[in-house]
Amino acid sequence: MRWDIFCKMIDNHGDVGVCWRLATGLAGRGEKVRLWIDEPSALAWMAPAGCPGVTVVHWTERDAARHDAGAPTPDVLIEAFGCDPVPEVVSLFARQHPGEEARHRWINLEYLSAEPYVERLHRLPSPVFRDPGAGLTKHFFYPGFTTATGGVMREPDLMARRDRFDRAAWLAAHDIPWQGERIVSLFCYEPRALDNLLGQLENAGEPTRLLVTAGRAAAALPPGPARRGALSISWLPYVSQIDFDHLLWACDLNFVRGEDSLVRALWAGAPFVWQIYPQDDDAHHNKLDAFLDWAKAPRSLRDFHHRWNGISPSPLPVLDRLTLAQWASAAHAARESLLAQEDLLTRLIRFVTQKS
Repeated sequence: MRWDIFCKMIDNHGDVGVCWRLATGLAGRGEKVRLWIDEPSALAWMAPAGCPGVTVVHWTERDAARHDAGAPTPDVLIEAFGCDPVPEVVSLFARQHPGEEARHRWINLEYLSAEPYVERLHRLPSPVFRDPGAGLTKHFFYPGFTTATGGVMREPDLMARRDRFDRAAWLAAHDIPWQGERIVSLFCYEPRALDNLLGQLENAGEPTRLLVTAGRAAAALPPGPARRGALSISWLPYVSQIDFDHLLWACDLNFVRGEDSLVRALWAGAPFVWQIYPQDDDAHHNKLDAFLDWAKAPRSLRDFHHRWNGISPSPLPVLDRLTLAQWASAAHAARESLLAQEDLLTRLIRFVTQKS
């Protein structure tokens, strides 16, 4: 089938990351994909090799008109996170001949959440009454953590690649000095508790190497030397999606942010702390707690998340061996729960191809 995926980058790279994984996952299953993206520059470091079967279209009015002329009609139109697809493509989609209704789907791919409403709204129809899509029906597709949702993305060979990963070799290849100390990754926005975390690591009873990702995490880090007490810091360049997985696999503890990196941290299986994308009305507080409930987070992990996300003013719990062992147990259990379920692409393709 032919799929058109529409993506707009809001203020970070998470939307791009999710849509690229979706596009490459579909291409890996033999599908033909066009990824329409308004800001494709991030793909230069996120996916420098591109992907066979995926055509990237710089989403502008000029490109929309150019691709409309003689372009094949998509069988599936995916509107990622409520962006408005190109009217010319929607018009083509609306004129698709009636012999293909079983494959003719307009999907509104929503954000990932563990909140109860996801199961209620997943796969619900939404009739379109105006503009070029009038008369069509969108369907909401909600990623989630239960069998009653759209699931999360997982490549078929992901766990096999994870099992083959050589941490020491990867660290050496990236010129990261390592002598067996604890390794922690930092991929965050600007958490208020960052100074608290750095102080704890500097004064810990065991050495820690902090791998700081490029962008907002690096900018949020207070200036100072690379060696601070028991803490050593390495700054990383922007890395590809493949190497971001390797980074998470190499670490004993991962600090992640947003949606795509949360899922990758779950697959990594190591203890992790999630900085959820903040919302002005604090709606992200309920979303975070719903995830922690699903993950059966121990009290110390819940308290750390609340402090890291600015919900609680209390000090960060101490990252000692016992605490991290409890977090690791919760992370493994959460991963096993997801591995027992079908992945997002399997569920999405089934939904698209089933008869109405």
